[in-house]
Amino acid sequence: MEQGNYYQTIETGGQAEFKDRGSRFIAIAYPLQHTDDFKRILAAVKKEHPKANHHCFAYRLGTDGNAFRVSDAGEPSGTAGRPILGQIDSRQVTNVLIIVVRYFGGTLLGVPGLINAYKSAAALALQVTPLVRKPVLKIYHLQFDYTQLNEVMTAVKQFDCTIVKQELQLFCVMDIGIPRHRLTETIMRLEDIKNLVLKEVAAIAG
Repeated sequence: MEQGNYYQTIETGGQAEFKDRGSRFIAIAYPLQHTDDFKRILAAVKKEHPKANHHCFAYRLGTDGNAFRVSDAGEPSGTAGRPILGQIDSRQVTNVLIIVVRYFGGTLLGVPGLINAYKSAAALALQVTPLVRKPVLKIYHLQFDYTQLNEVMTAVKQFDCTIVKQELQLFCVMDIGIPRHRLTETIMRLEDIKNLVLKEVAAIAG
């Protein structure tokens, strides 16, 4: 992962194909925000490629890089999921899922051949997918009176915060993501707003 105030990810999908001795390896990269989305995407790919022999994948989530999963999906252990994840990590991207669909071509590739094929397919998919740099956010929960909404929104815009969720009634609640590199000044500004309750909700979000 890119340490510090920013991380790299993708916002659009990309697809590439690698061929070796008749086998086709179609790699598809997807932006991924939650593990719940992963199951839906994998099911859609399996539906789109029902005759493929394998649907191998790897994903990494979060700016700390701790959440990841790999699957060889029936290929020999360590020949598919890990090489795919290796490419995600070598490009230092997160919140990314890569699924590699294999159509067997009749010739066995052996362990080195499989590792190379899955690695190459994943690398090609990331090459054709634009990488974007985003700020690491810390999530804070705000509670304030409706009359203070303008003042709060001014601060949110001024410091490039992201509104994660909000309920605007007479008494307002809002979760915002504050860019880590602007955290101190944002907190100082928000604490200047009278009667506003501010607390850190969670760790860093991507």
